[in-house]
This record gives sequence, structure tokens and C-alpha cells, in this order.
Amino acid sequence: MPSQTCSIDTLVVPGLNGSAAGHWQRHWVEDQPSSIMVEQDDWAHPELCAWKARLEQQLSSCRSGAWIVAHSMGCLLTAQMADSPLRHLIRGALLVAPCDLKTTENQHPDVIRFGEMPCQRLPFPSLMIGSSNDPYMDTETVQRTASCWGSRLVNLGPVGHINPQSGFGRWSEGYDFLSQLQTAVEGRREIQPPKSTRSAPISLAEPHVHSHA
Repeated sequence: MPSQTCSIDTLVVPGLNGSAAGHWQRHWVEDQPSSIMVEQDDWAHPELCAWKARLEQQLSSCRSGAWIVAHSMGCLLTAQMADSPLRHLIRGALLVAPCDLKTTENQHPDVIRFGEMPCQRLPFPSLMIGSSNDPYMDTETVQRTASCWGSRLVNLGPVGHINPQSGFGRWSEGYDFLSQLQTAVEGRREIQPPKSTRSAPISLAEPHVHSHA
């Protein structure tokens, strides 16, 4: 591992096919010097054991722990860390547009080997950012998954899969969400929606859904 990983405190975890140039996750690692992309050997054929081993390898170099910023199948990978011996190193996770495993397998047949959809409660704090028209996870499944994982949920409305195809390049709100998660975890404070759409705050105390169009 590169020596600079000792100063890394945020791991950016992409999903199927990775996050190419222009994706908000790629901008994230360019904008945030304390973050690094968790790169997989084969982005086109997700295999749970290999992907999990790579995430664990990267996490193990973060002696003080790390925050995770995951997208799509990267959210499922992060949830699979619930039984990892390194789970205590995950300080919290921002889970953006998680995908439903069966739906994703149906849309990309014969390329995914990711076991079953994780359904255990996460042993680390998490904030899920969802959409009302995500082709990879419908609204009901988003709510059920957030409840199952014990995640706070903010539904951004009809914004697709929260990727470049739905207009998400550099995503400043994402930085705000992670910052608020960090503040909530470290100070047990409430998480606020972005200022442009702010209404009720979101507490980490109990599962809650906040929606805005």
C-alpha cells in the first residue's frame, strides 16, 4: 500500500463498472486530499470475496479508522463489512443510491457473484441517500433496506441513480452530507438536509426517513 494511506480518512467505494471520469466519486477523491478510491481488479465482474478483501486491505491501513463513501453496489459491499473483523475501523458510512441485488443481477445477467442481499443491521453509523425513481432500487425497497441496516435515510426525490447519467458530476451536497454524518457521530448531533431543501433535521437516534422533491 502507498505510504500516503496513513493520512487517508475516507475510502470512496464504487459499484459495478467503477466510477469513471466525471462521476461524483471521482471528483470526490480529486477534491478531498484525505480520501482515496478503493480500486478493484475487475470492475465488470463483481465478486464478493475479492471485492471485500480489497476493501479490508485498504481499511487495515487506516489505523485510526475511516469513513466510507459508497455508491450503488459499493453500498452492498460496505454492508457486507458488518461481519468483518475490521468493522470496528469503519467510523461511519455515507451510502448513496444502493442497488437491489436481484434487480441489478437481472439488468446485468451472468456477471455478478455477490451472494445474497445483505440484510443485517450495520454495526457502524450510516446515512443512506436515496431516490424516488432509481432504476436499481425502488422507493419501497430503499425504505426497507434503510430500516434493515439501521441507516438514516434521505430521499432526494426523482434524481435517478445519483450518477453522471442523472446529472451528478461534482456533487457538493455529498460533502455536506458526509460532514453532517461526521458531526452527528462525533457529537451525536442531528443531520440536516441541504440548505436549499431543509426542513426537519435527521437524528441518528432512531430510523427516520426524510423526503424532498
